[in-house]
Amino acid sequence: MSDHYIINGGKPLQGAVKVAGNKNAALPMLAACLLTDEPVTLHNVPRIGDVDTLLRLLQDVGVRVIANGGSSITLHAENIETRKLSSELCLRIRASILLAGPMLGRLEQVELPPPGGDVIGRRRIDTHILAFEALGAKIKHDPVTHSLHIQADGLQGTDMMLDEASVTATENALMAAVLTPGQTIIRNAASEPHVQNLCRMLCGMGAIIDGISSNTLTVQGVDRLRGGEFEIGPDLLEVGSFLGLGAVTPGELRIKNVISDELRMVLYVFRERLGVNCWLDGDDLVVGSEQDLHVAMDRGDAVPKIDDGPWPHFPADLLSIALIVATQAQGTVLIHEKMFESRLFFVDKLINMGARIILCDPHRAVVVGPSQLYGQAVSSPDIRAGMTMVIAALAAEGTSIIANIGQIDRGYERLTEKLQALGADIVRSSAPTPVVA
Repeated sequence: MSDHYIINGGKPLQGAVKVAGNKNAALPMLAACLLTDEPVTLHNVPRIGDVDTLLRLLQDVGVRVIANGGSSITLHAENIETRKLSSELCLRIRASILLAGPMLGRLEQVELPPPGGDVIGRRRIDTHILAFEALGAKIKHDPVTHSLHIQADGLQGTDMMLDEASVTATENALMAAVLTPGQTIIRNAASEPHVQNLCRMLCGMGAIIDGISSNTLTVQGVDRLRGGEFEIGPDLLEVGSFLGLGAVTPGELRIKNVISDELRMVLYVFRERLGVNCWLDGDDLVVGSEQDLHVAMDRGDAVPKIDDGPWPHFPADLLSIALIVATQAQGTVLIHEKMFESRLFFVDKLINMGARIILCDPHRAVVVGPSQLYGQAVSSPDIRAGMTMVIAALAAEGTSIIANIGQIDRGYERLTEKLQALGADIVRSSAPTPVVA
């Protein structure tokens, strides 16, 4: 029986919340432990479903995982026992593909089953394959299991151009290149904060990487990497989620220990486009108790657009949070999701709750606000849509039941406790639930 949330909305939320470590930094940084036979200690590791699954994958190939208490973990990949990853575990998370780069770089071989993850449309792995092939890897596809057998017979540094600025493909190319002889140049590289976090960790382990924070990374291959101790930064997406929550519920919310430089575009969209009253106070982001949400029209009173794109543009994973805020703002806005063709399909659940949204096509939705939301029984299709429905339920009148919250657990640490501490009327239950859509 899967757990579900029971939420009574309309309660004032106020207080301080500290977000967990960045999920999208933690996953590649955990994978990077495979690049050395020395211990690697990571601090501020989020205890979420995707991290737990990746740790199980690492243990499955022979990595020793030591919990140091709190959010600190030591990983020791002294003896890797297999080059074949578990099909069952890989199907649980998209990030399983991040083990390919370091295993190829260190062991020169890996058998990679198909990765899983959110069902938000086609998620191609072609960019990963092209990067490995550019380094000289040979790749065979099993037409029955759809596994990839990747073999490295003498990798060599190269000048490669990624066909898209994929975050995970950039990370995989980096981790394969740091132990590859010669110079590797990765062009059209992703430069999100979590990619930068990984780059700094690899440099701390002895890698030589230039161009960090840019779209061209230059890697000088080294013979070996050492262990070390590293800190994972705060989760930008969790910061954005609580920012959206504070915007649509009454009460002042203080989000602790944020990195302001990572929030420039996020704050622009929420403040300038949607009228959210929020401000930076030292290392904290404060969402005011008084909100006058309104959509800022483009010149000539044209309907504005909020869209996503590679860093430093607005993050794709926060587009659903901007959408729920837009349902409570005065005015009309076009939400344009460019990356995944199924990600906006969850809006039918918000429409059932009372939101006025027109789904134009798989990538675009027009939101007309404000609208009164009412509690409903719904199911979470993926991590970010699930969090969006939690926010909607907390802003709604009446009771909501959200099923399939294991999806939300994959990306948010101790969410129930954090929300209860802010005054939310939310209960996690494993009792039988009504059938939900």
